[in-house]
Amino acid sequence: MREPPRTALRQADTCRLLPSRFVDQEDSVLAALAENDAVLHDIFALDNATNTRLAAGRGALPGIGVDELVYGVPNFRIINAAYTYPRPEGSRFNDGQRGAWYCAFDTETALAEIVFHKTVEYAEIDHFHDCVRYQLLLADFSGTFHDIRSARGYSRCLDPNSYIASQTLAVSLLEQGSMGILYPSVRREGGTNLACFRPALVGNVRRDAIYELRWDGQPTPHIKMLKTSRRRAAKRQTHTSQ
Repeated sequence: MREPPRTALRQADTCRLLPSRFVDQEDSVLAALAENDAVLHDIFALDNATNTRLAAGRGALPGIGVDELVYGVPNFRIINAAYTYPRPEGSRFNDGQRGAWYCAFDTETALAEIVFHKTVEYAEIDHFHDCVRYQLLLADFSGTFHDIRSARGYSRCLDPNSYIASQTLAVSLLEQGSMGILYPSVRREGGTNLACFRPALVGNVRRDAIYELRWDGQPTPHIKMLKTSRRRAAKRQTHTSQ
């Protein structure tokens, strides 16, 4: 498979949704398990010894080097976790050795991606009853990325049922120093996604709206915004002031 064309990208407010429990303070759950400070210290020590993200910080993961991770910027743990906690089977443009930062150019596309994968999980157990809250994370990007949105010859990389071709392409491009891949959303027509390969390019990560997805026995969930988007509030304020 030949190398895709490249596109210089400047894109603000890209959208990534994470379960709210992963975005909350990391020690909140562990602290509830401890009877006293001594026990809490032992729990943290055990967690640190088995924490994949921290292992990456010690250079103990084969898929990503210490020099690639980011530190000292807002939400750096969340950024690093995207690369150090890949699914064992991988995702569309990463294998099980190394993750990537996946995001969409709009909230609707990000929601469509999440809804699809969660619905597949529930279909496997034939149980469409759950309520999950997701934190919207915004990030800005400036860089040159491989782009298969209009390129020919990459239809297999957009197979809705297989990641074989797309992972093969991603591994090859990563070895060549690629920054990431721009691609059309498979789950929402007209949507655009970015798989960023490099933690250092994930800029200005901040929290925005919170969404609740509720399945009440049907494959299609009810989606409710629990916390208003700062972007929408700012747009309304700007429109009012004009």
